[in-house]
Amino acid sequence: MFRQVAVVLFYCSLSVLQVHCFINGWSQASNLLLAGSKTYLSYSDSIAAGANHAMSECKHQFMWDRWNCPDNSLSLFTELNPTREMSFVHAISTAGVMFTLTKNCSMGDFTKCGCDNSKVGQMGGDNWQWGGCSDNVDFGERVSKTFIDGLETGEDARAVTNLHNNEVGRKVVRKTMQRRCKCHGVSGSCSIQTCWDQLADFRVIGSILKKKYLDAVRVDYLRGQLIDGLVTSTNEEQETSEDSTAMKKRNLVYLERSPDYCNANSTIGTRGTEGRECLRHPKDDASADEMDAWQQRSCKRLCTKCGLRVKKTKIVVETSCNCQFQWCCNVKCDKCKTEKNIFTCEIL
Repeated sequence: MFRQVAVVLFYCSLSVLQVHCFINGWSQASNLLLAGSKTYLSYSDSIAAGANHAMSECKHQFMWDRWNCPDNSLSLFTELNPTREMSFVHAISTAGVMFTLTKNCSMGDFTKCGCDNSKVGQMGGDNWQWGGCSDNVDFGERVSKTFIDGLETGEDARAVTNLHNNEVGRKVVRKTMQRRCKCHGVSGSCSIQTCWDQLADFRVIGSILKKKYLDAVRVDYLRGQLIDGLVTSTNEEQETSEDSTAMKKRNLVYLERSPDYCNANSTIGTRGTEGRECLRHPKDDASADEMDAWQQRSCKRLCTKCGLRVKKTKIVVETSCNCQFQWCCNVKCDKCKTEKNIFTCEIL
């Protein structure tokens, strides 16, 4: 019954418009974690917000990729093939839910949950001690693991792969925690500091997971374990080596190769690259340092390598300019029009 409830909750969380579905699913989960309908409603809102936060970050990270995190990436969470892209979806969605639950807990949005005060008052090093409001990452990790991992009802290769990638997402949230300190002492001498741990900005978490996506390892499933897909059956020692185990814990893993995503595919919800915008900046328009190299190569990746041509279109963009503060208390701006070139992928 618990896993069925978890599935209902997570599927509902994938759309802001389905809050009622979420509440109905949560009502089946009485006595699973904490008592009180207000707590349940808060949890469901937080999980929904976390899933949507993850979706927004996914779209940002893959803005200039052939696969650009289509809207159904999360709604088909347990149905799409276990490709490299789905390894990222599992990791980022788990991280998003854990991140939001942790933040809401530390802000006092849940009953019987708040800052992590487990180390308050303890000395943490030279001239500093634990204090302030540390984000309660233990709570966020525990609750997100309970419900996200509860989606996996099987014990096959897909389930083991998904659980692995879920754990990678949680580890990144925890390992990117940042220490903040406040000085105390006469005239700001900072003779002693009070320090606490805070979650990193979610953009940092998304960027790290994107790098892990690029370095993801294709694996096989053998005797209940995931092993490097490059390892042959004659390499028995490497399958159980410590190095192999360490790799599996820190890397995203996937089971199946991805399609090229150049063409539309209704089954997996991708629309191909035709009509997609790409970036191309002439030398006199922008320096190489102003753009990430991955973005600069987007026209080649999205258009020419998919058998399409790059179409240049000039558009007029209206923006606010010449803004002035007026007493009291308004800001008055002019409307300025500028021309801008956009590049899209079109059929030859």
